[in-house]
Amino acid sequence: MAHHLTKWNSGLFDCCEDTSSCCYGFWCCPCLACTVSGNFGENRCLPLCDICSPAITAAIGLPLCVPPAALSLRVGIRNRYGIKGSACKDIATSCFCEWCSYCQMHRELKHRKKNKVVVVNMQPPPVMMAPGHPNSAGFVSQPGVMVNSY
Repeated sequence: MAHHLTKWNSGLFDCCEDTSSCCYGFWCCPCLACTVSGNFGENRCLPLCDICSPAITAAIGLPLCVPPAALSLRVGIRNRYGIKGSACKDIATSCFCEWCSYCQMHRELKHRKKNKVVVVNMQPPPVMMAPGHPNSAGFVSQPGVMVNSY
C-alpha cells in the first residue's frame, strides 16, 4: 500500500505567508517554541530543555549539539501529518535554522487546525488464533468482521 506524503504547508523561510507566526517568534522565540509544543499536544515546557542545555548554541548558529525538543517536535509533526522529509533534513534544520523551524511548525499546526487535516495510519490489530483451530479459508476473522469461504 503506497502512503501518500504531502509537503509542508509553507517553506522554512516563508515568513511572509503568515507574518504573525514570524513576528511572534522574532519577539519571543521561547514563547513561540512553547506554543508549538503545546499545540502539538506535548508539554509546553518541553522546548525549555533546548534553552537550558548546550543546545542553546544551535539557536545562535553554532551546531555543537542538536536541540532535542526542536528535533523531536519537527519529526513528530512530520510523521503525524505525513509530510515528506528525512531525519537528516530534520537534524540540519533543527541545528542551523531552529527558530525558522519553529515558525514553520507553528504555521503548519495553524493550517492543520484550521483545515482539520490529519493523516491516520489505520492497521487492524493483530489477532491470535487458538492452537488446533485453524481458519479453514486461511483468513483470520476479527470481531465485527464476517469472513466467508467458498
